[in-house]
Amino acid sequence: MSDAVEPGFVRVRLDLSYDGKGFSGWAAQRGRRTVQGELEDALRVVMRQPEPFELTVAGRTDAGVHARGQVAHFDLPGELWAQHGEQLLRRLAGRLPMDIRVWRVSEAPAHFNARFSAIWRRYAYRVTDHPGGVDPLLRGHVLWHNWPLDLDAMNAAAAKLVGEHDFAAYCKKRDGATTIRTLQTLHWVRTSEGILEATVKADAFCHNMVRSLVGAMLFVGDGHRPPEWPAKVLAAGVRDSAVHVVRPHGLTLEEVGYPADEQLAARNHTARNKRSLPSLPGAGCC
Repeated sequence: MSDAVEPGFVRVRLDLSYDGKGFSGWAAQRGRRTVQGELEDALRVVMRQPEPFELTVAGRTDAGVHARGQVAHFDLPGELWAQHGEQLLRRLAGRLPMDIRVWRVSEAPAHFNARFSAIWRRYAYRVTDHPGGVDPLLRGHVLWHNWPLDLDAMNAAAAKLVGEHDFAAYCKKRDGATTIRTLQTLHWVRTSEGILEATVKADAFCHNMVRSLVGAMLFVGDGHRPPEWPAKVLAAGVRDSAVHVVRPHGLTLEEVGYPADEQLAARNHTARNKRSLPSLPGAGCC
């Protein structure tokens, strides 16, 4: 599959953020308010087109999940780009609801694909264990955990999950989709405000992966499980009923990384290949 833009078209990159509280996720759904639906409709209106332009996104966030550094693209006829490009950012600001903001509109380089070109996505999950609960001004972005949390124990558990693994035990399975991912960073810090913040960075994520990992580490942090337990769940390769998918409002897509322009085509090809883990020496089938 080629990512070359059709002659006469321009591939437009959008860098955006949104508060996920009022959305049924990113992906357009009939009868539901979604980020994609709102953004595609705003683009249609500001460029006075009868039909919306279909957006491709770096990460399809779930209902209630926020984004600070989301990236999307769409292909626009060259004459419309020449006519509207310079004013598109300001016009979108006037049309979009206040819980979505586009911060940058640019012509993408050759072979850029918001989804397949990405080499990593970085999320943050925020939790407080303050006995009084969550600061009311942060309640839409921070989870309250009503047990004291041991930061060192959570980081000990996190360290055993980093690397390339089959994360089937922490993902909602989808037909035909692999659950093999390379988890590049998983680390917790406690901020000066007392909020525990997890940085979770991977080449890609499968459905519910971040929130399931956080749920497992919270169980370690509050003493219900030892630091070795999340890695044992991972190795077992099946869902464990003790792993809870934590609520979405604590999760934010912070940033998406892309390679140098000359490496985009190769990255697109690699990202489309279904992944498998290397076989162990001497291992047989079945």
